[in-house]
Amino acid sequence: MLELIKSYFSDYDSLKEIAERCLNTERWNGNVLLMLLDVAITSVGVNYFQVVVPKVREFEEEFVKIGKVNSLSDLANFNYEEAFHIWRNVRSWQVLKEIAGYLSTLSDNDREALKTWAKGSSLSSWKSDPIGKIKGVGLITYQYLRMMGGIDTVMPDKIVKRVINEILIKAGEKPVYDDMEFIHTVEALAKQTGYKAVELCFMTWFKDNSERIPLMP
Repeated sequence: MLELIKSYFSDYDSLKEIAERCLNTERWNGNVLLMLLDVAITSVGVNYFQVVVPKVREFEEEFVKIGKVNSLSDLANFNYEEAFHIWRNVRSWQVLKEIAGYLSTLSDNDREALKTWAKGSSLSSWKSDPIGKIKGVGLITYQYLRMMGGIDTVMPDKIVKRVINEILIKAGEKPVYDDMEFIHTVEALAKQTGYKAVELCFMTWFKDNSERIPLMP
C-alpha cells in the first residue's frame, strides 16, 4: 500500500509544504477571512483554480487589502451585496457570515478563533456542532474548515473519493463510499503509511494537475 500511494505523489515536498501550511492555519497567508471565503465558495462545488482562487483574490484586493474588512466581526456584518460583482451566490455569503459570526465569539484573534473551534470540534458529533448546524454547511465543508483549523483529517469530496478508492481497489481492498466510513478509512490509511490525512487529501487534488501545486494559496 505504501509503495502504491508513493506512486501518486508527483511532488511530495510541495504537497507536504501545503499540508503543513494548512495544519498551521497559514493558508492564504494566515488570513482567516480569506480561508472562510475559500470554504464558502468551494462548498457549492465549483472548480477550485478557475473559480475559487480568483474570486477570493478579487475579494482580497477590493475589501481586505484596503481595510474595509479586517476581522471576523467585520465579515459577520458585511453587506455581501457590495461584493455581488465578485460572487453572486447568496447561499455562500450567508454561510460565510454565519461561520464568521460564530468564530468571532471565540477569540479576538481570528486565527486563534478558528484553531480553538477546530480543536474542540469532532467528526462524530458534527451535526450538533455550532458550525455543523449552520444551514448550507455539509460534512465536506465542515471537514475542510477543520483541516484549515489544524485538524489532520480529510474531506470526502468526489475527487478524493475517486482517487482513494482507486488506490484501495488496486491494493485488493473494497472501495468505501459512505462519507463517515471513508473519512475513518483515510485517517487509518494515513497512520498505516506514515503520511498525514491532509497530505493524502491534497495528493488526490493534484494527481492529474501537479503543475497547479505552486498556485495553491
